Amino acid sequence: PTPHLNPEDLLALMPPHHREPVDMREVIARLVDHSDILEFKPLYGAATLCVQARIEGHAIGIISNNGPIDVAGANKATHFIQWMCQLGHPLIYLQNTTGYMVGKDSEQGGMIKHGSKMIQAVTNATVPQITIQCGASFGAGNYGMCGRGYAPRFLFSWPQAKTAVMGSEQAARTMQIVAEAGMARKGITPDPAQMQAQFDQIVNVFERQADAFYTSGLVLDDGVIDPRDTRAVLGFCLDTCAEAAAREPRPMQFGVARM
Repeated sequence: PTPHLNPEDLLALMPPHHREPVDMREVIARLVDHSDILEFKPLYGAATLCVQARIEGHAIGIISNNGPIDVAGANKATHFIQWMCQLGHPLIYLQNTTGYMVGKDSEQGGMIKHGSKMIQAVTNATVPQITIQCGASFGAGNYGMCGRGYAPRFLFSWPQAKTAVMGSEQAARTMQIVAEAGMARKGITPDPAQMQAQFDQIVNVFERQADAFYTSGLVLDDGVIDPRDTRAVLGFCLDTCAEAAAREPRPMQFGVARM
């Protein structure tokens, strides 16, 4: 039951920069059996994808991102995780997010409350969870999408994946704003050349440390894989999880019987 769409396309689907949008449905369709997916609430929280599919015959749920996780997306993912736990289907997270939505409207809409519901669902899920870092994996989005801190059974990265607290340019811009505000309080006029040099330095540091091979060297994943091998890797991991469940010990609960 191989995908109808060519997995070789995975090399070209992910953009070289995380700022460029990508429809993760196209990625999923090249990983699952017959390229057949059943999407959960496609019009609600549309930037968060929740789909049912099969890989090598294993029924699974897949959660992925077409942008930041907003209030509706966090709610949808929470319900989907609970549903997969009721069905007993393993969950696969394909990370491609800059994190949870920020801003006044989002915060007043309950982003912290609803985001924490998703975190709680990920933490307490009773089915095997497997994570692939496909693109951006920034900030709390790394946690909410079952990053290393939430102990998925397996976690792999694609070569172009980026893992960081935030994007390099966002971090540099934040530091620049803080530095300029500090100088303004002291009555000092910022030197544009010096500020640009600081900006470039921060960008370079973040870009280097966010690289998949750098983070993999810190054992923040179980290895960097070729995107074209993702289906085979996931199939092996799902087989391993199924074998582990079949070999789960069944302790005896009987008391000592008198003769």
